[in-house]
Amino acid sequence: MTTGVFAMVLGAALLHAAWNALVKVNTDRLIMVAIMMISQTAVAMLVVPFVAFPTPASWPYIWASTALHTAYYVFLVMAYRYGDLSHVYPIARGSAPLIVAVVSVGIVGETLGRQATLSVVHIALGIMSLTLTRGASGFREPRAILYALGTGVFIAGYTVVDGLGARLADSAQSYIFWLNLLDGIPITLLALYLRRDQVFVQARTSWKLGLLAGLVSMLAYWIVVWAMTQAPMALVSAVRETSMVFAVLFGVFFLRERLNLARLASTTITLVGAVMLKTSK
Repeated sequence: MTTGVFAMVLGAALLHAAWNALVKVNTDRLIMVAIMMISQTAVAMLVVPFVAFPTPASWPYIWASTALHTAYYVFLVMAYRYGDLSHVYPIARGSAPLIVAVVSVGIVGETLGRQATLSVVHIALGIMSLTLTRGASGFREPRAILYALGTGVFIAGYTVVDGLGARLADSAQSYIFWLNLLDGIPITLLALYLRRDQVFVQARTSWKLGLLAGLVSMLAYWIVVWAMTQAPMALVSAVRETSMVFAVLFGVFFLRERLNLARLASTTITLVGAVMLKTSK
C-alpha cells in the first residue's frame, strides 16, 4: 500500500469515527441512520447524471452490496438491543478485517506478505480488545456477541463485494454513487415501518445532524472503495477499522469518556499494527 493510499484510508477512518460519534449522541440510532441514508440517496440523485453508468458486470455487486448493507444495519441494531456499544462495536469492527483477509486471500486470490498478515491480525486484536475495557459483564449475554459477530460478517461481506464491484465498474465514483442511490431505500423503509410514529418528529429536530453525518459517511466510504481499487482489500479494511482509535479519542475529548489503562493499551496495540502494515512490503 502506497503512502498516499494509506493516508487517504486513514483520513477515511477519521471521518468514519466522526459520523459514528454524531450517531452515538442521538437517542434513536435507527432513525438517525435512516436520516443519514436519505441524505446520501438525495446527494446521489444529484450526482449520478454526471458520472459514468456502471458496467453491466458491476451491477450484481451493487445489488448484493445493498442487501448486505441492509443486513448489517439490522444486525447492528439488534446487537445494540442486547449489548452496550462499548462491547458490541469493537467485536463487529475488529472481526471484519480478519474475515476480509481470509476471503480475499483464500477465495479472491489476493496475496499478503507475512508482515502484512501479522499487521491485519494485530489491528483486529487491538480493536476487539476494546470490548474488555469495561470488564467481562458484556459477555453474559450471548445474543449480543452473536449479533456483533454477524455484524462483522456483513461488514466483511459488503467490503469484499464493493472492492470487487468497484474494480469492475468504470470508476469507483460511478460505483459508489449508484450504490448510495439504492442503498438508502431499504433501511429507510425499515425505519418507517418500525418507527413510523417517531421518524418525522425526530427528523424535524435532527435532520441537520443526520445530513452532516450522511455526507461525512459517504465521503469516508467513497475513499475506502476507491482505495480497494488501488490496494489489497484486507489492508484497506484493516486501516479503515483504525477508526476505533479515533472513536476513543472523540469519546475522551468531546464526550468526556474516561481513558483508562485498558483502553490506552488497546489503542496502542491497534496503532502498532497500523505502523506494521505501513512498513510491510
